[in-house]
Amino acid sequence: MRDGANRRGDAYGGSIKNRVRLPVEVAEAVIGVWGPGRVGYRVSPNFSMFSMSDSTPAETFSHLAHELSTLRLGYLHVIEPVGGPMATPLETRIAPALRGAFRGTLIVNGGYDARTGTAAIQSGAADLVAFGVSFLANPDLPLRFRVGAPLNPPDFGTFYAGEGKGYTDYPALAA
Repeated sequence: MRDGANRRGDAYGGSIKNRVRLPVEVAEAVIGVWGPGRVGYRVSPNFSMFSMSDSTPAETFSHLAHELSTLRLGYLHVIEPVGGPMATPLETRIAPALRGAFRGTLIVNGGYDARTGTAAIQSGAADLVAFGVSFLANPDLPLRFRVGAPLNPPDFGTFYAGEGKGYTDYPALAA
C-alpha cells in the first residue's frame, strides 16, 4: 500500500482521492509482479453508458493520471472519441489535461483518422494513436493511410459476435 496507508484509506481522504484509490492500488499490485514498464492503464473519462459517469471527470482522471505517472507506468491509454458519432465535444475533452498530468507514454484512441492522428502526435497531444475500429474494417490500414485510399466502412453489427464475419472478410486494396 502507498505511503503506509491502512486498508481504510486514511492516507487518501477526499472524494477524488477516494475515487482513484482502487485503480492506484491495483496498478501498484500489478507493478509489484510485472514491473512498471510492463504495465499500462486504459481509461475512458467521458464514458457514460450503463449509468456510469463521474461528476468531475477532468479532476478525477487528471488526479488518476498524476498518480499513475508517479508509478512510472509503461503507458496510459485514453479512449476519448474525437471523430464519428460518439465524438466528445472539444470543450469537454479530458485527454489534454491527462497529457499534462501523465509524464509517460500517452496513447489516444477514438475516431482518429490519418490527419487527426498525425496532428495529435505532431502537436505533442499524444505519443501514439490507436486505431481500433478503423483497423477492424481495414486490415491494410497503414497502406490506406500511406496512399490516401478510402476506408472500408465498419459493420458494427458484426463486432464482438464471435464469428469471422466482420473481422476477416473486409476487402483489401487491389494490388
